[in-house]
Amino acid sequence: MDFLTPVLIVTVIGLLAGLILTIASKFMAVKVDERFDDVRNCLPGANCGACGYAGCDQYAEALLKGDVPTNLCVPGGAGTASELSSVLGVECSAVTPKYAFVKCNGCSANTQKAVDFDGPKTCKAAAVYYGGDNACSYGCLGYGDCVAACPYDAIHLIDGVAKVDKDVCVGCGICANTCPKSIISILPVTSTVAVQCSSKDKGAVVRKICTVGCIGCGICVKNCPSGAITLANNLATIDPEKCTNCGTCIEKCPVHAIHITGCSKDNG
Repeated sequence: MDFLTPVLIVTVIGLLAGLILTIASKFMAVKVDERFDDVRNCLPGANCGACGYAGCDQYAEALLKGDVPTNLCVPGGAGTASELSSVLGVECSAVTPKYAFVKCNGCSANTQKAVDFDGPKTCKAAAVYYGGDNACSYGCLGYGDCVAACPYDAIHLIDGVAKVDKDVCVGCGICANTCPKSIISILPVTSTVAVQCSSKDKGAVVRKICTVGCIGCGICVKNCPSGAITLANNLATIDPEKCTNCGTCIEKCPVHAIHITGCSKDNG
C-alpha cells in the first residue's frame, strides 16, 4: 500500500497542472482575426518579401491591422490587390507591375576571364573566395544562383550572363536578394531603358576589360532631355520615374552600355 501515496501525489499534481494550463489558455489566449484565412488565401504564397514583410503571413497580419495598402504584393499584381480590397472592404489602389533587370552585359564577346575558378560552382562561393573569375569585379558571376532561386523560371544564363525574361518575370525581387554582387534592379514595366553595367571603375580601366562597360563619360547625362540620368562613382544611372524612354541616351552612348530592357530565353 506504500506505493499509493506517491501515485496519488503525482496524480494530484497532474490534475492541478492541467487545471492551471486550461485556465491560462483561456485568459492568455491571443485573439486571431477571423478574416486571417480569407486574407491569406488571397496571397500567392511566394514569401518573396517584395511587399516589405518577411512573408505572406506577416503581410496578411499587417493588412488586418489596417496599416498598409492592398497593392504591395508584386507577384499577385492587380488581381491580388482587388481580392484583398474586396475581403477587407477597402479601396483598391493601383498596381504597377515590375520586373528584374540584370545590370551587366559581360558575355564572352565583351569581356574575359581573369582567373580559373576551382571551387563550388555558385555565385556565392565565387564571390566569397575569389570575388569572381571575370576581369570585371562588378559584373555577373555567371553561375546561376539567381536562376536557381527564381520560382517563375524567368531567368536564364545566356553566354555566362543572367538574363531576365521580362514577359515571365513578376518582379518579386528574390533574384535581387540572392545576387551576391547586387547587380539586379527591380524596375516598373513602364521603364524600358536602363544602363546594363554596374562597374564603378574609371573609364580607362573599364575599356581594358569590357567593350560595353560604362566609362562614366557623362554624354548620356548631358543629352537626356528629361534629366533622368545621373553620374556617380563613374557609373551612369537612369531614374525610371523621370525617364520617358525616348532612347536618346541609347543613341548617344559611345560604348553602347545603355539598352532596351527585357529578353527571352532565346535572345539577349
